[in-house]
Amino acid sequence: FVSWFFGVVAGRLVICRFLSLSSGSVRLGVLGLLARVSKEEELEDKARKAINDCLWQLKQRRKFEEAAFVDLINAQSRPFIDQGTEWKEKAEKLELELQQCYRAQSRLSSQLVEEVAEGRAAKASIQEKDTLIADLEKEVALLRDECSKLKAVLDEKTQGVELLTSENEDMKGQLEEMTVNLKAAEAENKMLIDRWMLQKMQDAERLNEVNALYKEMQDEVRARSIQQLACMQVDGVVRQSEEGAEYFTESIIPMHCKNRIRAHDSGCASILFEYNSSKLITGGQDSSIKIWDSSTGSLNQTLQGCLGSILDLTVTNDNKTIIAATSSNNLYVWDIASARIRHTLTGHSNKVCAVDVSKVSNRHVISAAYDRTIKAWDLNKGYCTNTILHPSNCNALCFNMDGRTICSGHQDGYVRQWDIETGKKLSEVEAHSQALTSISLSRNGNTILTSGRDNVHNLFDMRTLEIYGTLRASGNRIASNWSRSCISPDDNYVAAGSADGSVYIWSVQKGDIVGTLKEHVAPVLCCNWSGLGKLLATSDKDGVVCVWS
Repeated sequence: FVSWFFGVVAGRLVICRFLSLSSGSVRLGVLGLLARVSKEEELEDKARKAINDCLWQLKQRRKFEEAAFVDLINAQSRPFIDQGTEWKEKAEKLELELQQCYRAQSRLSSQLVEEVAEGRAAKASIQEKDTLIADLEKEVALLRDECSKLKAVLDEKTQGVELLTSENEDMKGQLEEMTVNLKAAEAENKMLIDRWMLQKMQDAERLNEVNALYKEMQDEVRARSIQQLACMQVDGVVRQSEEGAEYFTESIIPMHCKNRIRAHDSGCASILFEYNSSKLITGGQDSSIKIWDSSTGSLNQTLQGCLGSILDLTVTNDNKTIIAATSSNNLYVWDIASARIRHTLTGHSNKVCAVDVSKVSNRHVISAAYDRTIKAWDLNKGYCTNTILHPSNCNALCFNMDGRTICSGHQDGYVRQWDIETGKKLSEVEAHSQALTSISLSRNGNTILTSGRDNVHNLFDMRTLEIYGTLRASGNRIASNWSRSCISPDDNYVAAGSADGSVYIWSVQKGDIVGTLKEHVAPVLCCNWSGLGKLLATSDKDGVVCVWS
């Protein structure tokens, strides 16, 4: 019984040894394979082959051990046949354990395959990262080369900056030296200007003495002429020829209204006498121009055809052509004999408020508009010959006696002189604190009369553009930006209208008011003295024209 017992125990130990050895061998093979998987890729096939060999050897060993102990198991199991059921159960348990070992072996094999797959993926990832690292190393090398080039460029630029800095310092020194020289030159220039102004003042004084001597000689000539005319009396009447009449223009102070004419349906902004004639030309806001006999107040002729209100008029020296400035941005040129429009001068972009004709030639005309331009026109050709731009709107202008230069009065209160051929500004002077409304040239061309919205009338010496007389009255108020004042043909009197309908007359020599004419009930817009010196004409906003004598 003891032998049998120890035999059974020995059999069971052998079986357990087999199972324990079998499990340990599998584990050793798995660990060996895991170690090999982590190595190079070319060992994967060898690892797979080794695994298969290991499995085959385990199976053969299992068969060999089972065959070696079959007889012992059978011999030991014979005495225990009766206990077959118990041993059968034990065998089933052992078989179940064996199956569990197989399952464990299968799981380990699956884990091995997964580890191999993960190893391959890790190797691929490592290769990608190695490739990326190589690319980054190339890029770093390129950046290093570029950095070296930029460093070289930076060094070059730094040297250039240092050179420019040194040059700048040199130029600063030169600038300081030039500044000192400039200040010295400015001081010398100022001294020269002062000397020049002193010389100019001395020349002006000598010129004034010459003019005074010339005026005295002219007065003597006139006196002798008057004596000669006195000898030519026939029946108590002095017969004066047309040619000689312009030299005997001793003006008188108007006292009463000779004719009151309802000239236009609306306002009359411009009036003037023909040269050496008593015919009066009027232009109104009804777009018509009318020619009157100032002695009788009768209408001689009406000129139609323009558009817009008439803001200013002028007539040529031969009394054959009338030019009108209108609010329609155009100028209209009429032939008086045919009463037809000869030209329509276009080019301004705003209303034309002033016009004048040359004292030398009947073909040259200038105009000013609210587009800040002054234009010169050739009536023979019928187009603009020059355009002058200026900073402030021009309200009035006139030709000088030389026919080359003009004077203009502006909204900013300045009087400016221009060369009409070149368009160059020759000089300017501030005449009024507000807008300038009128500018008139005396008959001898030595005096300019200006009027402004500051209700002041200034007399300028054309030679120096300096004010030598200022006229004002407490009740005199300028009615509009185009209110025209005038100076008498003998330069002794000034007439200007007022917003209350009065007409004020000043003596130039005394600077005092010598007469106030009251006939208008509306603001007076324009005054004009006859070239013969006997008549004064005025117009107002109601279109009424009064002729004073």
